Amino acid sequence: MFPLYDENPTRITPYFTYGLIGMNILVFIHEVNLSQPQLSQFLNQYAVIPQELTTNWSGEWITLFTSQFLHGGWWHLISNMLFLWVFGNNIEDRLGHFKYLIFYLACGALAALSQWFIGMNSEIPSLGASGAISGVLGAYIIRFPHARVRTLVFLGFFITTIRIPALIIIGLFFVQNVISGLATLQTAAKMSVETGGVAYWAHIGGFVFGVILAPLLGLFRRD
Repeated sequence: MFPLYDENPTRITPYFTYGLIGMNILVFIHEVNLSQPQLSQFLNQYAVIPQELTTNWSGEWITLFTSQFLHGGWWHLISNMLFLWVFGNNIEDRLGHFKYLIFYLACGALAALSQWFIGMNSEIPSLGASGAISGVLGAYIIRFPHARVRTLVFLGFFITTIRIPALIIIGLFFVQNVISGLATLQTAAKMSVETGGVAYWAHIGGFVFGVILAPLLGLFRRD
């Protein structure tokens, strides 16, 4: 299922949501124009590498923020930006522009730390806006659980769109990440090897911190 738009109007123009999407796209365009050695060096410098963060916190903490604007491929970028486009504007509307930016970056950094906590000695770079966007989803599900989201659904060869409550589509996202995250823990415990791929614990951490931080920043303030 892929969200296309929500039926949840806003009162402001979400400048920071648009700006974040633009920055992610510009950084990715820079990535694809690098040679392979240059790209490897770029990612090693700006992505979170847990082992390096563990051994050199003072020199690596900034990657908790820079890594949020890096992506590993076109699909990684498009899927993240789609979720940010659909759900970010309403959270920016409720928090206000500057609190929203603080919230977004804080969720992204805390999400990266969540993934780091699971594998402090990992040498696999962690990157992407998924953790920050998971925070946005956490805020959205507690503020607008019944908002309808027009969603593209693939049922084998049949493709259609349906209106789904945010509680369901975001809830399924969270449950899937919890199941997958627990599976990666089990695999690591049994296999005693480092596992790469999707940073499920960054998604989980970002979501949980989004639920916690958004109300503190005024998500439920009275109009």
